Amino acid sequence: MTDPDRGASVYDDLEAEQDQLDDVLGTLSGDDWGRPSAAAGWSVSDVVLHLAQAEELVVVSARGDSAPFARDPRPGGSADGFAGRRVADERGASGDAVYQRWRTARHPALGVLRGCPPGTRLPWVTSPLAAATLATTLLAEHWAHALDITGPLGIAYPDTARLRHVAWLAVRTLPYAFEVAGLSGRPVRCELAGPDGQRWEFGPADAESRISGAAGAFCRVAARRLPAEASGLTATGPDAAAALRVVRTYA
Repeated sequence: MTDPDRGASVYDDLEAEQDQLDDVLGTLSGDDWGRPSAAAGWSVSDVVLHLAQAEELVVVSARGDSAPFARDPRPGGSADGFAGRRVADERGASGDAVYQRWRTARHPALGVLRGCPPGTRLPWVTSPLAAATLATTLLAEHWAHALDITGPLGIAYPDTARLRHVAWLAVRTLPYAFEVAGLSGRPVRCELAGPDGQRWEFGPADAESRISGAAGAFCRVAARRLPAEASGLTATGPDAAAALRVVRTYA
């Protein structure tokens, strides 16, 4: 397997990832919402508020409105800075209210992404994205933040074949990650084992640098949820170790 289907499957898989998270959120107690998540400085409620805000921004973006991404004059041009300020501006609602806000927002967002004509690019935080790429980014966000919620609460959140989208995104954005780090990285081949034993291959077959190992570990490294040195991944060739240091699933 090389790339995931960039057609309908990414939207179906985004919905399935959201459904899996919804199943978890529906079991939380009132106290759970105020507990610290694994996202530094954010409670469980803050994490879900961030996801709700992202869903709402998809609908705004689909209308062609880039103003929410451009009008914030405060310093910090990264996606993390943008998200952190938005959460700080709106936190304070009850956990149940935040949960219902996310549930209300996610279906319209998915609907507008599904309805985008081929070739549509939507305004987003740092640059416009194709609808399928934005859906992939949202899937990666929901998966990573689900780990932020379930890990500290001791709730199981099994890896699924949907991680192929997260791995695709990480490999696709490697040139950008090298650039941000001030490095001139060359192509990197990734040969990953999916959670059900699938073999996923990304990047040119003749690349000198290769990363191999568990897809779940690779995706966690890319999402900055696992240090590369603790991942068990194998990096060979001139640029593979650097790729693991800089790989990311977000701007």
